[in-house]
Amino acid sequence: MTAISEPLPKTMPAVVCHGPEDYRLEERPVPKPSAGEVVVKVEACGICASDIKCFTGAPLFWGDANRKGYCTAPITPGHEFIGTVVALGDGAGEKYGLTLGDRAISEQIVPCWECRYCKRGQYHLCTRHDIYGFHGPDGGFAGYMLFPAGALNYKVPAHVPIEHAALIEPLACSMHAVDRGRIEFADTVVIAGCGPLGLGMIAYASRKSPAQLVAIDLQADRLERAKKLGATHGLNPRSCDVVAEIQALTEGYGCDVYIEATGHPASVEQGLRAIRKQGRFVEFSVMREPVTTDWTIIGDTKELDLYGSHLGPYCYAQVIRLLAENYPDPTQFLSHELPLAKFLEGIEIVSKGDHSLKVLLKP
Repeated sequence: MTAISEPLPKTMPAVVCHGPEDYRLEERPVPKPSAGEVVVKVEACGICASDIKCFTGAPLFWGDANRKGYCTAPITPGHEFIGTVVALGDGAGEKYGLTLGDRAISEQIVPCWECRYCKRGQYHLCTRHDIYGFHGPDGGFAGYMLFPAGALNYKVPAHVPIEHAALIEPLACSMHAVDRGRIEFADTVVIAGCGPLGLGMIAYASRKSPAQLVAIDLQADRLERAKKLGATHGLNPRSCDVVAEIQALTEGYGCDVYIEATGHPASVEQGLRAIRKQGRFVEFSVMREPVTTDWTIIGDTKELDLYGSHLGPYCYAQVIRLLAENYPDPTQFLSHELPLAKFLEGIEIVSKGDHSLKVLLKP
């Protein structure tokens, strides 16, 4: 039996993506839950760098000569959301431990639970690969949203402020990237890019007890935030030779782990030069352009271990637990809050990247 906290409106404002740079604020029907589904009133939704790349027409989302586009327009963007439960389909409350009025979040991917990857527990690699706001279910740039049956939903403690809870998705991605790097005690770890995701990586990497934790970014403010979150060094490529500095810190050998979180091809080349032989290179970013490099460095020269990092599997519960204890310091990640109607302004702020970190939209 469906449970509803109060009569819901028939329509809601929602941003709808119709194509690259064709995003419109429209009135859409408020979703109604079927069995196993959850409806939340969206309280906040972050704008991710991947949202920007989708908006500007990156081939990953819209296709090129070698691949079909991933974005299935028309669709409402937004995968960094937090909401309050306002309706529960039959069985949903029992399945997810949710009641009306709870604060709740859903992992960014809604697995099919039938493909090879899902059956192996690698649900984040699901073949169908439905992700809120890009492919499949509508996302959080709206007044309300539906968590489909089969989604991975979690209750968020009520004492966690809405603005902090909106960081759960990016922090889960940060935690998974750090896990992929297999950081060992006393490693020298480099994290390139100190946007919200890179800052999360700094925070979680610091808990692995590296000997040195080096943050790289073009903005001094971000490097200062990185140091507050655990970085031992901050390097700006505009003012120093980053590779030379890393070699000087490591007796000429290079870093043990390099995590790429800038989304810029130059950072990949930089990392391949900065990392030691048999080092571990983690590629996290969604790239706007193709990346070319000398693969001899990976093989014959350094025999590197390369790891990709995708989404935040098996990290949400731990991120929520730590965030409930105010770790990492959420204030280091937030910069702007805007009403939903100003979504284009928010996209522009994130695109420019000057003096901005996490930008939140609030319906």
